[in-house]
Amino acid sequence: MPNLEHPAYPAADLLRLESLVPCRESQVSMLLSIFGERQHFSFPSIFIYGHTSSGKTYVMQTLLSTLQLPHVFVNCVEYFTSRLLLEEILIKLQSCSGTEQTSPVRCDSLNDFVRLFKQAVASQELQDQTLYIVLDRAEQLREMEANILPAFLRLQELTDTNVTVVLLSEIVWELFRPNTGCFEPFTIYFPDYSIGHLQKILTQNHPPEYSADFYAAYINILLGVFYMVCRDLKELRHLAALNFAKYCEPVVRGEANERDTRKLWKNIEPHLKKAMQTFLLIAAYLASYNPVRTDKRFFLKHHGKIRKTNFMKKHEKTSNHLLGPKPFPLDRLLAILYSIVDERVAPTANIFSQITSLVTLQLLSMVGQNDQLDGPRYKCTVSLDFIRAVAR
Repeated sequence: MPNLEHPAYPAADLLRLESLVPCRESQVSMLLSIFGERQHFSFPSIFIYGHTSSGKTYVMQTLLSTLQLPHVFVNCVEYFTSRLLLEEILIKLQSCSGTEQTSPVRCDSLNDFVRLFKQAVASQELQDQTLYIVLDRAEQLREMEANILPAFLRLQELTDTNVTVVLLSEIVWELFRPNTGCFEPFTIYFPDYSIGHLQKILTQNHPPEYSADFYAAYINILLGVFYMVCRDLKELRHLAALNFAKYCEPVVRGEANERDTRKLWKNIEPHLKKAMQTFLLIAAYLASYNPVRTDKRFFLKHHGKIRKTNFMKKHEKTSNHLLGPKPFPLDRLLAILYSIVDERVAPTANIFSQITSLVTLQLLSMVGQNDQLDGPRYKCTVSLDFIRAVAR
């Protein structure tokens, strides 16, 4: 019996939608009940929040596309000013019916946006059905003019049209709410995928040349290694595709069959441990051994002219590896990480879970060496021996 049911949409479309969004049936069912029928006025604004890779963006895109509901999808990071954002919404609205926009749209103020929005809705003949405007990474709206967020929350009232604004974010609504108050959106929380959910989702991608049980056993091994440090579905899917060939090597060579899980585990174990060496671990090692004053020279691309000097402190004449790792703060670790990956990595829960695991492993290694910890003043350090131990 299907989990998704709604009298306004064909059963075949709902069945297909259910197969495309596994483990998110309850959230989709709630959204369908809020949307109602196509011609019904829906809730003016909906706020959907949850950690990164919890399915917010994917579910909304799949839901609106599968049911063929008129919608505009905009990423607020790409259009980071109010003018760019409003103009992009109008441009995409022009192509809702399949027609291409040939001339650029100019929108200098919120009043212009309301006027042009009403004209676009009328020209696209969307008055008789709900139009959905989805703003991904909506936390960027807090950096724009103070009237932008309240206007989107009550756009239905301002434009007198059947429109629903959906805000997708990784932070809670309490961090959005203006001090002066505004219209409260309907709030929906997307929880993290459990290990059972990840197992079910990742198992769906099994190669046709192998049985589903064989691939499910591989995913179970993969999650057993990585689940505590990485719960990002995209990263786990990449790791699964990257290491599956190594897992199958004994079967391909005829040295084992699909049920020899012990032999398959021994073959894949060193490769999975090697994959645990993330950029975060490398950044921690660099922060442990390089003085703070060298960060500008090593990690900043355009650091300007640096004056050469022969002055060195006495202890700096000795190799840093002989002196041992130095403690470093979290902010410096993240700054070096951004430099290594050459882009701004959002400080998500996944990053912080890896940091927690990094510190935990270091503490365990120190306890094993009977070292004394310095209580609350202890800061993380990462040595070369520690990296080698994790890699083994």
